[in-house]
Amino acid sequence: MVRQPPGSFTTPWGLILAGTVLLGVTACGDAVPAAPLVCSDPKQPEVRSLWQCGPSLDFTPINRYQGEFADVQDREDAVVLVEGRCTGTLIEASAGPVVITAGHCVGLGDRLLLVFNFEDEPDGDPLITEGTVIEQALEPDYALIQLDVLPAVTPALLTTQVSERLAIIQHPRGYPKVIAEGSFLDSCNQLVYYTDLDTLVGSSGAGVLNRQGHLLGIHTDGDCDEKGGGSNRGWTAEVIVEASPYLQSVDIADR
Repeated sequence: MVRQPPGSFTTPWGLILAGTVLLGVTACGDAVPAAPLVCSDPKQPEVRSLWQCGPSLDFTPINRYQGEFADVQDREDAVVLVEGRCTGTLIEASAGPVVITAGHCVGLGDRLLLVFNFEDEPDGDPLITEGTVIEQALEPDYALIQLDVLPAVTPALLTTQVSERLAIIQHPRGYPKVIAEGSFLDSCNQLVYYTDLDTLVGSSGAGVLNRQGHLLGIHTDGDCDEKGGGSNRGWTAEVIVEASPYLQSVDIADR
């Protein structure tokens, strides 16, 4: 049985998008790909070389971005390269800011190297610091890292508020920071699904951001393909807070 997450994390946009796809198929035959199936039982993390949604990788270097997420330049400094292999985000928490990333990237107690402002045409002070993994799990797939030195950046806020367009600021394959955009598809089984939003290995753990630049979830795995089918997904901030001893309900900004 499909189970919806509690609270305000609902699925109206998923219904709207599914209806839009159905109309496109009716009008144009096979011109519009069928809506990807989502909301099956959650799977174990799948680390793949490609989570590419469509024939091209639509990444934009973060400091050249001029898209519809107007506040992105005020949010991107919180995004960090984790141990050269994953992405994380410094988040606000009542117990103190921590970096959140995917649990399949790290182990509990690991000592990790974290690099802030690793980007083309950097507009902030690069900071290389270490941190300790204080929480790690696979269901939900998340980890929290306590930093030795906090950077002079504004931590991201957690949210349950969906928007019809989503963005992920990430370090694909450990490269300098980029942004990709896509469409919200649905949410269920404590996961959020999105389409046409490119990621690669190294993007695991990156924050899934709504239009306000708040962190709706953590990107963990996906089923996109180069023909434009499938979807990518991540665990919601809401379920991570429920599972975490460190994070509290008040750490979700819209509660």
